[in-house]
Amino acid sequence: MEIVIVVLLVAVVASLGHALTSMSSGEVGIARSHRMAQALTVRIALSVALFAFMLVSYHFGWIQPHGPH
Repeated sequence: MEIVIVVLLVAVVASLGHALTSMSSGEVGIARSHRMAQALTVRIALSVALFAFMLVSYHFGWIQPHGPH
């Protein structure tokens, strides 16, 4: 379970990085805005998927919350 969570978090960060490079590229116009919006849409979808996965995992007992050690 931890591997899936880490992979989704890395994908969220990668999508943010892609949006950043699209935003900071020298291009001007619709194509840049479209790529950036698409990358941010992917980030939102991945974040929602991660949240839903964590809720389902908790519900079925695959993960358990714990306090600080």
